[in-house]
Amino acid sequence: MNTNVPQLDDSRLKDALADVKARFQSANPFSFARWKKAKEVMPGGNTRSILHYDPFPVMMQKGEGSSLTDMDGHHYLDFLGEYSAGLYGHSNSVIQDAIKEAVDGGTVLGAPNRWEARLAELICQRFPSIDQVRFTNSGTEANLMALGAARAFTGREKIMVFDGSYHGGVLYFAHGGSPVNVPFEIVYGIFNDIQSTLDVIEASKNDLAAVIVEPMMGAGGCLLAEPDFLSALREATRANEIVLIFDEVMTSRTSSGGLQQHFGITPDMSTLGKYLGGGVSFGAFGGRLDIMELFDPALPKALPHAGTFNNNVMSMAAGCAGLGQVFTTEVADALYEKGESFKTQLNTLIKNQNLSMQVTGVGSLLNIHMTGRPIRSPGDLDDIIPEKHTLIHLEMMLRGFMYAQRGYMALSIPMTQENLDAFADTFEEVIDVHADLLQE
Repeated sequence: MNTNVPQLDDSRLKDALADVKARFQSANPFSFARWKKAKEVMPGGNTRSILHYDPFPVMMQKGEGSSLTDMDGHHYLDFLGEYSAGLYGHSNSVIQDAIKEAVDGGTVLGAPNRWEARLAELICQRFPSIDQVRFTNSGTEANLMALGAARAFTGREKIMVFDGSYHGGVLYFAHGGSPVNVPFEIVYGIFNDIQSTLDVIEASKNDLAAVIVEPMMGAGGCLLAEPDFLSALREATRANEIVLIFDEVMTSRTSSGGLQQHFGITPDMSTLGKYLGGGVSFGAFGGRLDIMELFDPALPKALPHAGTFNNNVMSMAAGCAGLGQVFTTEVADALYEKGESFKTQLNTLIKNQNLSMQVTGVGSLLNIHMTGRPIRSPGDLDDIIPEKHTLIHLEMMLRGFMYAQRGYMALSIPMTQENLDAFADTFEEVIDVHADLLQE
């Protein structure tokens, strides 16, 4: 937990925040009542922490294309995209047909099915680092299995992560980590700081099994790794026989072959998740043949890899349909360009009003930040006043635009230029109304 969050002492911001919260509650009486009732049976009325936001989350009842409808009857353009898992939108007919076909054939077969090898083939063809792949139910599981594989392969114990990184619900490394983290022996680097990171690797090289890094930090604020930083990691890990793992659970959607393809840097292992299950639960880990063959159950002393729903028919069928028919190279390239253009559009609006804000990210994964200073690592965001995010987020929600309160956005394939322009026009209106609070 961050104990150094700046305190709100601006009476103007307090008043603006109180006003927008009151309007938000008044506009969402059914969601508010549902949230209060849910708190009786779930801590905070919630079973997925990230879905809570201040003052309470609205409950969605339906999604179609790039839009959502809540239980109070409001319609939203969905710029959250299920935290990047909603790449295909809410009603892609190709994926829906694949899921229906799979379910009609029986849901729990207890055996290999006709989709999993095809999905594995599609993934191995797309991602340069993956010779072989295995499936899990989430990105968290994928990262746990990749780290376990690295430790078994090297015979070493320590794992290097980066301060502010997130690799799953039990692999959260902001501000010293989380009490519910798995008890790996961890050493920390600073994202995009080459020399300090190399110093840590040198000091721990005899005990270091793996370095795990997102080529763009997602939960850390959509902060893109600098090419020289990733190149330095690749060189140092190779020289010291340390397994380099790219966590591309989010970033694999930034091109047909992920950010590793974009940067031209091939790690030893990669982890995947989110949209690759076509909107159904999914994770995967893969990499070099000599590492992955440790899981071959036909070999003596093979590493175990259990999971009742690893190859569940819905995820496998939806994943094949999505990757094989919908998210083609051409579609991936077009979505990347659309996101880059949208980022420029928003940053131009901010610059025109001379506000202390910016939008970071790459392609379809973006993040609004309440600072105009350069951001290279999560530590550069420690003094941001979170209430400014809350204010702008609720104002945008009240006008029909859904994204994460921390500023995170993930565009989807069905999103049109008209949708993006509508967001930009409304965003301009909101930041103009509150410009006096956003200039410092």
